[in-house]
Amino acid sequence: MQMPRNTFKRALQAGETQIGVFLGLCDPYSAEVMAGTGFDWLLIDGEHAPNTPESVMRQLQAIAAYPVRPVVRTVDHDPARIKQYLDVGVQTLLVPMVESADEARALVRAMRYPPSGIRGVGTALARAARWNGVDGYFAESDAEMCLIVQVESRAGLAAVDEILAVEGVDAVFIGPADLAASLGHLGNPGHEEVKAVIADTLARIRQSGKAAGVFSADPAAAARYLDSGASFIAVGVDTLLLRNAAVKLAASFKDAGAGKAGAAY
Repeated sequence: MQMPRNTFKRALQAGETQIGVFLGLCDPYSAEVMAGTGFDWLLIDGEHAPNTPESVMRQLQAIAAYPVRPVVRTVDHDPARIKQYLDVGVQTLLVPMVESADEARALVRAMRYPPSGIRGVGTALARAARWNGVDGYFAESDAEMCLIVQVESRAGLAAVDEILAVEGVDAVFIGPADLAASLGHLGNPGHEEVKAVIADTLARIRQSGKAAGVFSADPAAAARYLDSGASFIAVGVDTLLLRNAAVKLAASFKDAGAGKAGAAY
C-alpha cells in the first residue's frame, strides 16, 4: 500500500489559491455534505469546536472519497495530542497562538519521528500507516506532514519573521478575531488597523516564500487579502452557514404570515 500524499501541502508549495471553510459541527455526515460543495479545503476545528481525535477521524473517513483537502486545527501545542491527530491520519495541522520561533520549532519536532523529532512510534495502531500496511511509512511520513502556524497576537506579529525562518513551517495563517483583541479591538476584526496589519503581514509571509493564509467571512475583505498575498483563505463556518440560512428561512415565513394577519383587519 502506498503512502497517502498530502495534496494540500503540494498546493501551498505551488502557490495555488485554495478557498475553504471551517467545520465545527463535529459530525461526519455534515462533513461529507460540505465535502461535496466545491471548496478546496475544509478545516476541522479542534480549538473552539468540541472535536476529539476520534471525531476528527470519523470526519476524515467521511470526506476521503472527495477531492477536498482536510486540515485540522488542534486546541493547543500538546505533543501527545498532536501525536494522536497524526496517527488517525491528519497530515496538515493548523496550530493556534504561535508566538515565537522556539514554539514553532517545538511543533515541527512534534510532527516528526526521531531523530528529527519526538513523534511517538505506534504504527500498528495508526490509521495513518494503515496499521503497518503502508510500505516504507517511516521513510516517507515526515515529508508529507504540513505545519501551518497561526499568528494572532502582538507577540506573534513581532516574531513573525523569526517564525517564518523555521525549517518545517510550511505556512502562516492569520487569525483576525484574536489579533483584533490583542490590538485593542475586541469583537471588531474589520477595524481599519486590524485590516492594515493583516494585509502587511500577509505580504511579508508571501515574500518569505512561505504560504500565507487568513480567515474572513467578508467577501470584500477576503478579496483584498488575496490581493495582499494570501494563497489559502477560509471564507465561512459551517455552523454559521446553517444558522444564518435557517434564520433567514424562518423570518421569510414569519414576515409573510405577519403581513397576511395585518391584511385581515
